[in-house]
Amino acid sequence: MAFSMGNGGSGRSRFRGMNSLAEINIVPLVDVVMVLLVIFMLTAHVMEFGMEVDVPQVNQVRDTAKELPVITITKEGYLFLNDKELNINEVGPAVKQRFGNATAVYVRADKDAVWDVMAQVVSALNQAHIQINVVTQPADETGKGGGRR
Repeated sequence: MAFSMGNGGSGRSRFRGMNSLAEINIVPLVDVVMVLLVIFMLTAHVMEFGMEVDVPQVNQVRDTAKELPVITITKEGYLFLNDKELNINEVGPAVKQRFGNATAVYVRADKDAVWDVMAQVVSALNQAHIQINVVTQPADETGKGGGRR
């Protein structure tokens, strides 16, 4: 069903007496912005992931590019195997289960972590015959460490 205005319905002259509508429709713009906002809100926490571990500073650091599992020890004493929490009694079996052929791991411990937890992790990894690589960061050029002591 079609409607026509004036001049008997001819197609050319039907808009002659009307003003043009030059308004911007912002509804699609708002839709796009809302979708982007939702996507940002859902992915922001993923980009933010990372455990704050202040590793000790030493004078000599060896760089390596090996892809190995990482055991992280926080200053509160929590253990993580890569990014999943780990029970201290299951360190060796968990590494063997998740990374079957892994013969070595990186141990990244906060410098304020309780030494007892670190010793238990080292002992468990030795019992499982897994080589331990300790993660550190280089000291500044003066050799003073740069951080608090």
